[in-house]
Amino acid sequence: MKQDFLRLVEDRRRAKQPFATVTDLQSGRQSLVNESAADGDLALSAPQIDDVRRRIFATRSGVMDSEVKGGLFVRVYSPPARMVIVGAVHIAQALAPMAKLAGFDVVVIDPREAFVRAGRLADIQAIVEWPDDGMKQVAPDARTAVVTLTHDPKLDDPALAAALHSKAFYIGALGSRKTHAQRLERLSGMGFSSTDTARIHGPVGLDIDAQTPGEIAVSIMAQVIERMRAVAE
Repeated sequence: MKQDFLRLVEDRRRAKQPFATVTDLQSGRQSLVNESAADGDLALSAPQIDDVRRRIFATRSGVMDSEVKGGLFVRVYSPPARMVIVGAVHIAQALAPMAKLAGFDVVVIDPREAFVRAGRLADIQAIVEWPDDGMKQVAPDARTAVVTLTHDPKLDDPALAAALHSKAFYIGALGSRKTHAQRLERLSGMGFSSTDTARIHGPVGLDIDAQTPGEIAVSIMAQVIERMRAVAE
């Protein structure tokens, strides 16, 4: 690995950015691929870059199908997927530790400090800010799921707007169909199209007739994982 290329790899790793290196196993030429660019002395076609990006999302290293003699080896460097939960409510008390157990880095955003320091959220990373500022700090990327749970437009809507402006692979919002329809009207008034808002899963979670906070958390977690695997295909 050339010195300049190694430095580029180390910079990306320190920044905890998902990326992959692609190496021509015969010539030794390499490129670094992330969600926005491909850099290096190894030229890759658009389909190859798309394949590498799918591998990054799925955290799947290995030899890539290629006409190149010797093949191309993809080495994925990917931090854990993240879940950003807006609202330190009862469902969050179940969802946050569940997501952590599933391997996600979890962040809870809520301006009410007493809520985010309580119960099973005490050991979860928290941002005690209004969602406008909190979402700027987390900067959702393509390996981030955003779930809003408060029912309060002052908290949920700014978080959903930030998520829609990002590449978050999953966006979910708690609430009934009536509540969701009202939410979509507000987001439309903020300039989002129906195509934009179709990214929001609302009511949030798989339809398993969940009743309790724990059951609703299970339905949300299942839908997040289902979406994550579908995007990785």
